[in-house]
Amino acid sequence: MTNLVDVLVVGAGPAGIAAAVTAHRAGLRVVVIDKASFPRDKCCGDGLTTGALRLLEQLGLPPASVPSWTPCRDVTLRSPSGRTIDLQLPAEGQFAAIATRFELDNALVQHARSLGIDVREATEFLHAAPTSSTAAPNAATDSTATTHTPATQAGRVRIDTTNGNFDAHTVIAADGMWSPVRKAVAPDDDAYLGEWHAARQYAHHVTGPAAERLFVWFEPELLPGYAWSFPLHGGRANLGYGILRGGAVRTAESKALWREILERPHVRDALGAGAVIEEKFMAWPIPAQVTKSALACGSVLFVGDAARATDVLTGEGIGQALLSGMLAGEAAATPNPASYYRRAMQRNFFADHRMSMVLGRALASERLARGALRIVDGGAWRKQKFVRWMFEDEPRASAFTPRRWHRGYLSSRGAYDK
Repeated sequence: MTNLVDVLVVGAGPAGIAAAVTAHRAGLRVVVIDKASFPRDKCCGDGLTTGALRLLEQLGLPPASVPSWTPCRDVTLRSPSGRTIDLQLPAEGQFAAIATRFELDNALVQHARSLGIDVREATEFLHAAPTSSTAAPNAATDSTATTHTPATQAGRVRIDTTNGNFDAHTVIAADGMWSPVRKAVAPDDDAYLGEWHAARQYAHHVTGPAAERLFVWFEPELLPGYAWSFPLHGGRANLGYGILRGGAVRTAESKALWREILERPHVRDALGAGAVIEEKFMAWPIPAQVTKSALACGSVLFVGDAARATDVLTGEGIGQALLSGMLAGEAAATPNPASYYRRAMQRNFFADHRMSMVLGRALASERLARGALRIVDGGAWRKQKFVRWMFEDEPRASAFTPRRWHRGYLSSRGAYDK
């Protein structure tokens, strides 16, 4: 039997669930499929910026549903020169948090189900093809359908999966950087490896300041990339690094360099003498090419990593995944989803991406990176504003896009301010 739906979301990560919740709120019949069974691990830095936290709050996700959720206010940056800069985020609400993807993604799936959204795990995408069907979902032919009729029935898509077939008005591909849906409907001419290469390990028995503080180390060899330590409950921390692909450090050599960085005195001092680095080492590519990516193909919209929407300056991707998913969910309720989505992505992503590209080129120079951090360390006001900008309290390039100006710029209260 073919399931007739308004929106089929392929991928139940943050981008997919954000799309599903938004489309569901618009009154659309939504089904989400994912080849995995939740909870499942996802290689990530586990950090949630202010922007990501605000979006999770809009989606209605309660932090208490994520056991590892760890708010963090204190931040330490280390310049390539060895200068350390201590920053503090405001106390009014949450501006930064850490939550393992193993628990965060599972909580998002359960949240979607609590809203009545049909999420089907262990269901793998197989094939996509246009269909000439123009019939709206009809309870007489499909027991899972609603009486809602989408704004337009043109360009429906047939999706085959390992657990049944779907006829969808809009397909939202939230299935990662190497999106199988993209390969099926809009195959790329050449292989894409992503702009960044990142890796992650966990540590336990963390007793140094990294048990509570968030550390970012701008090691000279990694520029314009960096290394990090993000605190988690129970004396654990997420440790990792991100480097620009094609930069000074080759990806094949980065693991050996990482082992050496972990033994540097300032890193060991942050973690504490008894800290144990867990053996599991995971690496992943980071796609950050949203301005050049095909954001839609017919009735298929690409979100998150499938849209290559990661921040090219920091490698942050959760906030971008959530936002692109929500924009796609909104688009699905319009007469022309692809056109609406492309315009929305351009308004919300392109200026920030271009600014991040410029800043990234500057940070590739050790001299400029040292100078930039020296400027940040120039007084309490600069520190206060910079740390909020760093954690995306406002969009990256909002100062240069007047349409996004508002009262309380860089002085609003944080997310979950109860």
